[in-house]
Amino acid sequence: MIKLYYEDPYIQTFETELLYQAADDKEKIYAVLKETAFYPTGGGQPHDEGTLNGVKVVDVEEAEGEIRHYLERELDPSISSVSGEIDWNRRFDHMQQHAGQHILSAAFEELYGYKTVSFHLGKETLTIDLEISELPVRHAEEAERLANRIILENRPIEARWVSAEEASQFPLRKQLSVREDIRLVMIPEFDYNGCGGTHPSSTGQVTGIKVLDWERQKKKIRVQFVCGSRILAQLQSKHEITKNLSQLLNAPEQDLPSAASRLIENGKNLEKQLEAEKEALLAYEAKEIFAAGNGECTSKVFEGRSIQELQKLARLIASQSENAVVILINETTDKLQFVCARGADSGSDMKSLAAELLQKLNGKGGGNPLFAQGGGDKLMSGEDLLQHALRLAGQISSEN
Repeated sequence: MIKLYYEDPYIQTFETELLYQAADDKEKIYAVLKETAFYPTGGGQPHDEGTLNGVKVVDVEEAEGEIRHYLERELDPSISSVSGEIDWNRRFDHMQQHAGQHILSAAFEELYGYKTVSFHLGKETLTIDLEISELPVRHAEEAERLANRIILENRPIEARWVSAEEASQFPLRKQLSVREDIRLVMIPEFDYNGCGGTHPSSTGQVTGIKVLDWERQKKKIRVQFVCGSRILAQLQSKHEITKNLSQLLNAPEQDLPSAASRLIENGKNLEKQLEAEKEALLAYEAKEIFAAGNGECTSKVFEGRSIQELQKLARLIASQSENAVVILINETTDKLQFVCARGADSGSDMKSLAAELLQKLNGKGGGNPLFAQGGGDKLMSGEDLLQHALRLAGQISSEN
């Protein structure tokens, strides 16, 4: 198959012959052509998209010595000639990003000897993994500065097919993974690298490189960056976010960090105040529930309360009297939960009571003689469970 994207990466449309169509083992339709300008996924660069006779090409893969163009639907089988059109914006973006990766990787290696061991070209950003454990800020800034200087110099980017012997004459940035069909991508006096991707004809077409961030990934440093038109996209996105934040916080851009810090601090203070108010309300509720009890056992059925609130309520109520017994039930759509507690001088065993209740619910829980909790399936109403619990509490108390 003739690979037009190697002959001229700027080809956007082409005419060729349809060799055949088939389906893979996942029943996805693909077409094989006599020649193609569609770049298949490989070497860290994503596949091209576009159309064949107006039918959308959704994926391109090289397999079993052929390039498969995966289609949205089957091409008309009665037509042998095919008109292909590349999504040029996508292709040129990939060319910018891939060439930018070569330049930035070479800059890190030339300045500090940091080797790139992997590369990923994503939809919005791209990354390289450097074979180091730490990346000083100054080193990232200097590598970015050198990379942009190389771009500004508008050096030629040359792709050349060479033999293994010819390749050995160049100062390659990394060892070749093949011994035949070697394709070198070269920026004179700066970078010489084996690569099968598509690239612009000069560094100036990359337009720029901006390092966004980096983080440690196992024993390596992953650097995130963008090139070319993606820099403007990032700038526009961040500008919109900054503008919206300025309006929301009623602060100019340069004051956003301090305004956000004040907002966060105020939020924390409000959360503390709210928590204190909740605690006060629970304490008041506990006194009311205890006062409404019969003096020996305090009980109530709730709907939709959190188990954490029930735990606090039970402890607060139990603290009202050393002889107190507290049984609280929480009812949801399909679950029943309970909390039971007692005062220090009560003869009831909450752990034993909980074990009996859990059998009625096919539930799980646990605790100790002073405090226990659990929950399970709603096999009865909350009120029925409470009445059962009160009978058991009386039996357990009399036994003790």
